[in-house]
Amino acid sequence: MFGQKNATETLSSAVIGSRFAPVPQSGLVMAMANRKELLRQLPAVHEVFQTNTAQTLTQQVPRSLVTEAIRRTLDKIRQQILHGDGTSVPTAEEVAQRVEQVLWREVIPLMPRVINATGIIVHTGLGRSLLSRRAVKRLVEVATRPCALEVDEVAGQRSFRDLRVEKLLCLLTGAEAATVVNNNAAAVLLILNTLAEGREVIVSRGELVEIGGSFRIPEILRKSGAVLVEVGTTNKTRLSDYERAINERTALLLKVHQSNFRIIGFTEQVPLDDLVALGRKYNLPVVEDLGSGALVDVSKASIEKEPMVQESVKAGADLVSFSGDKLLGGPQAGIVVGRKDLIEKLRRNPLYRAFRCDKLTFAALEATLLSYFDEERAWDEIPTLQQMDLPSQEIKRRAQRVARTLQKLGVPKTAIALRPATSQVGGGALPDQFLPTWCVVLTPPDGDNPDAFAQRLRLSNPSVFCRIQKDALWFDLRTVLPDELGELAQCIARAWFAATMHPQK
Repeated sequence: MFGQKNATETLSSAVIGSRFAPVPQSGLVMAMANRKELLRQLPAVHEVFQTNTAQTLTQQVPRSLVTEAIRRTLDKIRQQILHGDGTSVPTAEEVAQRVEQVLWREVIPLMPRVINATGIIVHTGLGRSLLSRRAVKRLVEVATRPCALEVDEVAGQRSFRDLRVEKLLCLLTGAEAATVVNNNAAAVLLILNTLAEGREVIVSRGELVEIGGSFRIPEILRKSGAVLVEVGTTNKTRLSDYERAINERTALLLKVHQSNFRIIGFTEQVPLDDLVALGRKYNLPVVEDLGSGALVDVSKASIEKEPMVQESVKAGADLVSFSGDKLLGGPQAGIVVGRKDLIEKLRRNPLYRAFRCDKLTFAALEATLLSYFDEERAWDEIPTLQQMDLPSQEIKRRAQRVARTLQKLGVPKTAIALRPATSQVGGGALPDQFLPTWCVVLTPPDGDNPDAFAQRLRLSNPSVFCRIQKDALWFDLRTVLPDELGELAQCIARAWFAATMHPQK
C-alpha cells in the first residue's frame, strides 16, 4: 500500500495530468479523498489468498507464482483507481478471479487444453493429430521408466534408436529399411543434403510447394546445399522435361506430393512409375515426398483417395518421406523408408543427430504403427481416422445433445440452431476434401459481436475454438470428443452470460 505522502502526490499528478477540464480545488480534494478511500478498501494479498479461487490455484501452481499474480493484479487495480478509472473496489474473490486470468496469461502462459469445434481434423494450430489410447499408454510407460532406447537387448550392445520402429515400418510398407527424424521437413532436408549437396535436383515446377509457415521446397533445397532445377510448367510437366534436364551434375529426381493444394483443369504430372523408370535408365535415385503419409486407403471415409506409402515403395521409389502426425495419426515425426544403402547414408550424416527424435516420439510412433497391422483396428483406435469416418447422423446426435444442454443452462432457445455444414480434414492434409457434418450455431446476445464472443471462448478453461460464419458462431461436433460435449456447453453458457453483462460492439 502506498504511504500517505506518495499516494497524495500520485493522486494530484493523475488529476492534474488528466485530459479533462481543470477541477475546482474543492472538487480536487473530494476526488482525492474518494480515491484514497477506494485504496483503503482494496483487499490485502493475504485476504485474496484466503478465497476459494486462490486456494484452488495454489494446488495447481507454486505459491510464489500465485503471489506474484496477486501483486500484479492489485497493482493494476491501484493504478486504475489513481487515474480515476474506477468507482468501486472488487471483492477479494473477484480479485482472485482476475488473478487466475493473469496467472495463466502473463505469469505462466502454458498451452491451454482446447476443445476443437472448428471441424478441422488435422489442425496444425491445435496440435495436429490426437494420439490413440494405445500410444498414450506407451508414452506414460516410457516417460516414467527406463527404456532400451539405444540398446539391442538381444545382443546386449549399443544400437541405433530407431531399430524397433524400423522393423515395424518395413513390415508395413515393404521397404528394405527406414529411419525417423523430428519432422518431414527435416527428413527432406536430410535426404537432399546427404545425396545431393553441391549437385542438381530435378523437380517439377508444379510441385514446388510451400509446406507451411513460409517453409518452401525451394528454400529447403537451398539450405541443403543442393541446386534446384525446375522443369515443366506450373500446370504441365512431362517425362521428357525431366530427361532433357539430366546431366552429369544431376544427383536425384524429386517428386513432391501436392498434399496441401490442388491444380485442376488443363494439367499433367508424371506418374511415379514413369519417373522411377527414368531414374533406373540414368542410374539416379528417385525420392518422393508424400507429405501426409497415409498407410490405409482413406477413401473408406468417403473422400478422395490419397497415395499410400506402400504404393510408392512398390512403384520403386528409392526413398519415400512422410509425416507422422498428419494422416498417419501419430506424433510429430519425419519418416523415411526405402533402400537400405541410402538409409545408412542418412544415418551417417551429422545432421541426422541434430534431427533425431526422443524416446517419447519413438514410443508413441511404435504404438501407432502397431494399430496398422489390422486395418479395422486402425480405424477404430486412431483418433484421426475415427473423426474422418464419423457418420453424419452421429454428429447430429451430438449437436442435439449440446443444444439441449445449452437450453438447460439458460441460453435462450432462439439463439441456438442446428445446421448441416462441412468439416475439413486439414490444411496440410487433404485441404480440399470436405466431409458432411452438423454444427451448433449460436447467435451472440444483442450488443455483442461474434469476434468478441469467440475471444471469450478462446480464453475460457478449457479454451474453445470454433468458426465464425454469417455473424454467428458455428461449433462443428465432428472434432469435439464425446466426453467434451458437456464441457463445451458449459463454456458456451459462461461466455453467453458474460456477454450479456459486458457486451462488446
